[in-house]
Amino acid sequence: MQNPVQIPLSLYIHIPFCAQKCPYCDFNSAKISFDEQAYLAALIDDLRRDVEIFELNGRQIKSIFFGGGTPSLFSTRAIAEILQAVGKIIDIAENCEITLEANPNSAEVAKFAAYRQAGINRISIGVQSFSDKNLKVLGRIHSSAEAKNAILAAEKAGFSRINTDLIFALPNQNIETALSDLRAAADYGIEHISWYQLTIEEGTAFFRAPPANLPDEEEIADIFDSGREFLTAQGFEQYEISAWTRNKKCRHNQNYWQFGDYIGIGAGAHGKISQAGGIFRTEKFSAVKKYLACSGKNLNPYAAAVKKIEKDAQVFEFMLNALRLKNGVPRRFLSERTNLTAEEIDGLIQDLIARGLLANDRDFYRTTEFGFNHLNIILEEFIPN
Repeated sequence: MQNPVQIPLSLYIHIPFCAQKCPYCDFNSAKISFDEQAYLAALIDDLRRDVEIFELNGRQIKSIFFGGGTPSLFSTRAIAEILQAVGKIIDIAENCEITLEANPNSAEVAKFAAYRQAGINRISIGVQSFSDKNLKVLGRIHSSAEAKNAILAAEKAGFSRINTDLIFALPNQNIETALSDLRAAADYGIEHISWYQLTIEEGTAFFRAPPANLPDEEEIADIFDSGREFLTAQGFEQYEISAWTRNKKCRHNQNYWQFGDYIGIGAGAHGKISQAGGIFRTEKFSAVKKYLACSGKNLNPYAAAVKKIEKDAQVFEFMLNALRLKNGVPRRFLSERTNLTAEEIDGLIQDLIARGLLANDRDFYRTTEFGFNHLNIILEEFIPN
């Protein structure tokens, strides 16, 4: 492995609070009351301890992402205070990409200018659909008009980097209604779209009571193919399974997919840290009360002991992320960011190339077009015995 100090390092900050829990959401989030100041103090304490435990003082934060939940429920003062505290604990790169997820509700949209002043330079708006009918099905509490107004408000606040989250394969959805969502985002000049397929995840309200009239696999494939054709014609590049951009890729998410490192703070947050002794996964307590109870009391905030990624699992985790990228990752990343060498997996790589699943590229690990559409077949080959 390369000197861990040279591996890009990001920071993920989880704010699990929501105005309402969506029926499709399986993230660690809930509609509960919260003490903003107490949670803020816990986040800062959490970061300080991770930096100390993993001896990260010599490293620099390349990107920061506020996810949730709904981070924009937090006051602009709290967001500014968190960023100031981060800068005192660990070095932040001068051109650091700092993203905040927000919902299109008017109370949150009114904060956009102040968030930008606090240091946020990229906003991700949870639109999900521009159809009021679909928004109701998805349990969203904003309207299509509010979604459009949120985009305009973000632009007015000075954000040039705006992402919209959109979901397809919705009940009774066809190609035209799916394209109408993409068309609306493109018409508003959005430079980045995260276009996700609705999946029914265990533990969600949709899992307990699935919505009726979901499109079948063939219809979903037709929707996706039409959406891909439309977005390409609009100047968007698909650079990851669900990510499309006109000119600015999300650096934070790219770091995940390129097997970079990231600190995860907040209730339920996950992290990945490389050290000379190996690669480690971290996970904080997901229950807010349990997480807060650790703050300032020198108690262990981890849901379980910090887990070392064993060598035989590293190739699967590396490829699980890397091959999500349309253009893959440089081959040198394998030896720089894992304890593996290219020679150790070359036989399997050559077999996948021969089967037309991986590209015969001496510099990059990347799929063929066929392989990108059948990624699970490839990944199964890397699962440790």
